Amino acid sequence: QVTLVESGGGSVQAGGSLRLSCVLSGPSTVEYSSRCMAWFRQLPGREREGLAQIPPTASPDYVGSFEGRFLVTRDNSKKTLYLQMNNLKPEDSAMYFCAARQPGTCRIGRVWPSDYHYWGQGTQVTVSS
Repeated sequence: QVTLVESGGGSVQAGGSLRLSCVLSGPSTVEYSSRCMAWFRQLPGREREGLAQIPPTASPDYVGSFEGRFLVTRDNSKKTLYLQMNNLKPEDSAMYFCAARQPGTCRIGRVWPSDYHYWGQGTQVTVSS
């Protein structure tokens, strides 16, 4: 059974930083290393949107303007995915989710919720002005 648990959310003032973590339980580190992982966020009343995905053995693939302020990394030995968020803005306030695909590479050129098979419960980020 695959379980994802996010942590690191909280309240921060505009311009601040947060680092979110997502730990995967169930599969071995070898199997974790073979999965495409991603971060999404969801604002109230809005659809879940992809921020970035990171293939098993390649550089992250960011969606639109998130590259630069957001940095996605993974530590396969710890089965952990990270999202470093810098220069946060009030419009970044949302529930942040990590997700995993079945073993294999990422979908090329897109970060869609429908492409991901396992989800965490989310961690709330609130940015005040």
